[in-house]
Amino acid sequence: MFQLTTEEWEPLRSQIVTSKKGRGGRTYLPNVFTEHGILMLSSVLNSKQAIQVNIQIVRIFSRIRQFIIDSGELKLEIEEIKQKVSNQDKNIELVFTYLDKLIDKKIGPRKRIGYMPDDL
Repeated sequence: MFQLTTEEWEPLRSQIVTSKKGRGGRTYLPNVFTEHGILMLSSVLNSKQAIQVNIQIVRIFSRIRQFIIDSGELKLEIEEIKQKVSNQDKNIELVFTYLDKLIDKKIGPRKRIGYMPDDL
């Protein structure tokens, strides 16, 4: 169990239900449990309802952990795709640059190729 910091607590406050500061509101930061704290708590409590609630909390912690892992992998994949797309943009730009140079190149009279007798 640990105490939340002010930065962690402020976004969690409800704007409607929580009283304003200075008007009888919370004067201290709340204490919260970690996943391991919930496991220890469930080993102490023996009522069926407490055990079921703690099992659900542990499941939620597991889902949150899996979500964070999955989203991290997803972020890496998105970064890889962005890198590939940016490289492709550079390559396409280079191709268009070469095409522009070929189009702008002035074509002069063509030199004849082949056998040409001196008599003609």
